[in-house]
Amino acid sequence: MRLPRESLTQTLALIVLLVLGALALAGPSGVLAWTENAHALDHDQREIARLTALRDRLQNRVALLDPRHADPDLVGELLRRDLNVAHPDEVILPRK
Repeated sequence: MRLPRESLTQTLALIVLLVLGALALAGPSGVLAWTENAHALDHDQREIARLTALRDRLQNRVALLDPRHADPDLVGELLRRDLNVAHPDEVILPRK
C-alpha cells in the first residue's frame, strides 16, 4: 500500500506534465500557434510582393513624368484623360 504522500507527489507530477503538454500543443509558441504563424507569414510575404510590384510601377510612372525629360506618350495620355482634350483630327469613340 502506498503512502498518501507518494500518491500526492505522483498526482502533482501528472498534473504538471499535462499542463506542459497542453502548453506545448496550444500555448503561445505551441504547435497550433506555429501553424497559424506560418499562414500569417505566407500571407504577409504575398502582400509584400504585391506592394513591391505596385511601388515599382509607381516609381516607373514617376520617372516617365520627370519634367526634364517627360515621356511624350504618357503626357499625351494624361492630357487626354484628365483634361478631356483632343486634336482636331482625332475621332473620339465613347465607351459603353
